[in-house]
Amino acid sequence: MLSSGKKKKTVVGLDVEAGSVAATEVTENGSIGITRFGTVGLGSGVFREGEVSDPDALGQAFKELFAQKKLSKTVRLGIASQRVAVRTIPIPVIEDQKELDTAIRFQAQDHIPMPLDQAVLDWQVVGRSMSDNGEATLNVVVVAARRESLHGLITAMRQAGLRPVGIDLSAFAMIRALAGKTHAAVGTSSYVDAPGASAEQQRIAGHLAGDGSAGQASSSEDDEAERSDEVVRLYCNLGDVTNLAVARGRACLFTRVSPFGIEGIAQKLAERRRLNLEHARQWLVHVGLETPAESVEGDPELVSAARESLAEGAIRLVDELRLSLNYYGAQEGALPVEGVVACGPGTTIPGLTERLQRELGQRFEVARPQALAHLDDPTAARLTVSLGLGMEQ
Repeated sequence: MLSSGKKKKTVVGLDVEAGSVAATEVTENGSIGITRFGTVGLGSGVFREGEVSDPDALGQAFKELFAQKKLSKTVRLGIASQRVAVRTIPIPVIEDQKELDTAIRFQAQDHIPMPLDQAVLDWQVVGRSMSDNGEATLNVVVVAARRESLHGLITAMRQAGLRPVGIDLSAFAMIRALAGKTHAAVGTSSYVDAPGASAEQQRIAGHLAGDGSAGQASSSEDDEAERSDEVVRLYCNLGDVTNLAVARGRACLFTRVSPFGIEGIAQKLAERRRLNLEHARQWLVHVGLETPAESVEGDPELVSAARESLAEGAIRLVDELRLSLNYYGAQEGALPVEGVVACGPGTTIPGLTERLQRELGQRFEVARPQALAHLDDPTAARLTVSLGLGMEQ
């Protein structure tokens, strides 16, 4: 294989959830390669709803994972928290970058629901449009995070000796990992091609870090991919929280984080049957929503409790998805959403995405990046976001 002449770039995408940390070492040299990967469990209460409550314990988990898997210490960390605000705002076309930055920060004060002197802010131009009076405007995605919400993550990384090149929204990483060619329909074991990110993809680079520190598609496939890039989809990572993003191709139009996710369902089961969280998570996957409860092996009362927790959780997840679609649809110029692309650990629970599809009335597709196709499905599901974080933005 001929060299592209590009210098290899290796970054570890680091995705933290309530029960585990996932790391994927990504090397890009004209194509995406996975060199190493791994996960490590987290104790209860270390990390919850996108916030760190025990930086020392998280730092120790980072240290153990990177030492065991011999991962590069150059990392990009993902965040999925309700204390991060993402807004798309129109800005008059300004060619000078310093003047544009000043204008965006001034306009952001009216759109970001937090004092900007207490936040770290970044922005990215994602396109152009015409205003009602016929003037050209820039469509700018503005991201702001409260400084205090990043402190625990940065402390943990420093304790583990990691070198952050940036902190990125997990929603953007999800889109990078999955946007591209056609996804397979719900209920199938599927993979999608995940080439490099486009120039439109949003980033939160060194600003949020806080310390500065295969194959070629045929022409018909290219046409299909181009048409696919015009479709607006809702991307949904079913993890400890539910991370949602509406995107057109690889351009993010809207994001939202719901604090309710698979972890909340597992916690409900754990409380009902006095299980630890790890066992509760395992029972959710074992029981699922697909097989008749009387045919599932195990203690009938435990099977019934798991099924009931899942059914209740599915209803709440549908409410969160519907709420997000309503929020997005209320935006000026919102384009219609044509289907949901689902990923994350929740997609390994039999029958869950089918239930969501039926209740929401939107076509669901379960997706895995092609770069993870050699891994078993639960591992690929857990690593999807960390892969996107490791990809060049």
